[in-house]
Amino acid sequence: MNVKHKILASLLVCLLPVACLAKDLQIGVSMALFDDNFLTIVRTSMQKEMQKEQVKGQIEDAKGDVAQQLQQVQNFIGQGVDAIIVNPVDTNAVKPIMDQASKAGVPLIFVNRRPAAELTGKMAYVGSDSELAGRLQMEALAKNLNYKGNVAILLGDLANESTRERTKGVKAVIANYPGLKITQQQTAKFTRNDAVDVVSNWLTAGDDIQAIAANNDEMAIGALQALGKNASHILVAGVDGTPDALQMIKNGKMVATVFQDAKGQGEGAVQTAVKLAKGENAQKLVDIPFQLITKENMAKFTTMNQK
Repeated sequence: MNVKHKILASLLVCLLPVACLAKDLQIGVSMALFDDNFLTIVRTSMQKEMQKEQVKGQIEDAKGDVAQQLQQVQNFIGQGVDAIIVNPVDTNAVKPIMDQASKAGVPLIFVNRRPAAELTGKMAYVGSDSELAGRLQMEALAKNLNYKGNVAILLGDLANESTRERTKGVKAVIANYPGLKITQQQTAKFTRNDAVDVVSNWLTAGDDIQAIAANNDEMAIGALQALGKNASHILVAGVDGTPDALQMIKNGKMVATVFQDAKGQGEGAVQTAVKLAKGENAQKLVDIPFQLITKENMAKFTTMNQK
């Protein structure tokens, strides 16, 4: 082989890995459920980021079913996707998903809901510190209560990490002030309708409540609907910073919410998936910070969590 041929052969060898990577990356996404305002914003953000990154994406609705979510992950692996993003139905039931992805060598990224298991190998979590959200929310309520009063907590889905951590944050703040006391806590499963029912029952029972700390905005809005004319006597705060919640703050009905950057979480999940799919280094924990929203600073958040 002459020198010219040797150089040409060397160039072809160098180009082979590039050719292999030239195919479009494919990402499979399993969302806990589509029928959730905040998660809809996360999902839309992921779709836009995939277009920007020029990767193909397939997004499935697990409809709140752990078994269905596992099946979706197995299907993604069978289709040969380059990475999988999961918004877990149950943060305590993620081990089978992790085992399947590890066995197949497919990068696995959890978004928004932090799994209750150690991340190993090509795994990452993109989300926010849920306990901080609870603390920020309750500090705002405590201040408006002048640090005295009975507090009720609307819990989210009991199988969810964010429910446990946000509630933990709320309770940590209440423990700091002797004048504050928890008189009720009940799950409304993160939904507006369930929150209407729970708070209506509290009112019918004649519970003495001065404030309601809801684990998310949907439940906070449900609480306000149930309160009706009593809304001015009971302070309500949520978490997420959804457009509906911002409108409630603007109208003076809700004291505060805590901005959870849905757009940032969606973008971060796709960016992390692309890095891991390409064999690049990525952070194991990508923290998207929470920020308190009140009537005073809400203007800067009005366009952030739009669908």
